[in-house]
Amino acid sequence: MSEMNLTPIFVAAKEASRTLIGYTDRQRSEVLHTLAALVESEAAALLEANAADLSRMDSANPLYDRLQLTPGRLADIAAGLRHVAGLPSPVGEEVEHRTLPNGIDLRRVRVPYGAVGVIYEARPNVTFDVFALCLKSGNACVLKGGHDAEQSNEAAIALIHKALAAHGFDAAAATLLPSSHEATAAMLEAVGYVDLCIPRGGRRLIDFVRQNAKIPVIETGAGVVSCYFDVAGDLEMARGIVANAKTRRVSVCNALDTLLVHRARLADLPSLCEPLAARNVEIHADAEALSALRGSYPENLLVEAVTADWDREWMALKMGIRTVADVEEAVAHIALHGSGHSESIITADDTAADIFRHRVDASCVYVNLPTSFTDGGEFGLGAEIGISTQKLGPRGPMGLREITTTRYLLTGNGQLRP
Repeated sequence: MSEMNLTPIFVAAKEASRTLIGYTDRQRSEVLHTLAALVESEAAALLEANAADLSRMDSANPLYDRLQLTPGRLADIAAGLRHVAGLPSPVGEEVEHRTLPNGIDLRRVRVPYGAVGVIYEARPNVTFDVFALCLKSGNACVLKGGHDAEQSNEAAIALIHKALAAHGFDAAAATLLPSSHEATAAMLEAVGYVDLCIPRGGRRLIDFVRQNAKIPVIETGAGVVSCYFDVAGDLEMARGIVANAKTRRVSVCNALDTLLVHRARLADLPSLCEPLAARNVEIHADAEALSALRGSYPENLLVEAVTADWDREWMALKMGIRTVADVEEAVAHIALHGSGHSESIITADDTAADIFRHRVDASCVYVNLPTSFTDGGEFGLGAEIGISTQKLGPRGPMGLREITTTRYLLTGNGQLRP
């Protein structure tokens, strides 16, 4: 489908965004409560559509887990919608208020962006998350899902439109574009209609959006995530942290990709990796780590690492292990191979922890915690629209405030500028 075919859709979304500001927060929240009830009552239809999508994907594909909906995940989606509905809206929030020397009253308040476009891959839950956050913050959303989740997204948008109609909202407040590459290109050129684009997916998608967009973009998603086990790290704590970060859910962007191990702790590596062996995690280790693991870790799950492994976002039961001399070398490794997403250190040494906190350049930096906590829900933001890895604008998990901008409101009494 060409850009010209999609222009009326973008126009309608922009017009719908202007109407949303006229609704109260309570009215917007009522739509979300209605949608949550529909997700529960129409669960069978959503699962049927999702099953059709799943049937076209190899279950060994790392994206399969992201694509899959289950009764439990639908219950979580409904709960998430209700949670967002109960959050305070940032719209109209006063960021600054002062009186200028000339008597002019100056206020700075939060306002919606307008029409927010989100491009994402095989994650149908994102359809609900993005809609909820956009509606609550007074934004219209233009959604561009991947072909893999086409039927799931169509079933979701049908329920969203049903909820909007039940409360008299314009259906164009939530628009699902065709799953074609042409639709992606059209969104990226929708200057004047789509106010902000947020890509959620792998490095290839994010690079394509950044290189081709003519509209503002906030980068999210791609995560090459490391954890450093320091000389002063607690072994039992490390066993739990590493296993949780790696195996809790391998397809998500906060999952662990590389374990950095202090050379003095190599003897503890077999014990540290024991929980990983139980989950059949394939380890790509450097020579020193490989030697330490041989004879204790399943041989069929041990691979000698190559340099390219340090730059991999595995999204699978695979992980790299690299030996380092100290926290400084760990920080240097992350600077060279990290993606600015999430990084962690396991240590009881406050000095090492401070070095790591202050020198690691990432949106989320953890001490004695797994990177699996990088999530809008865990941060108390409700659902998230993405995890920003860039420095300009919002950084880290993006909730309601992160998809608003600000404007100045000035009131005077006839003052003139000299």
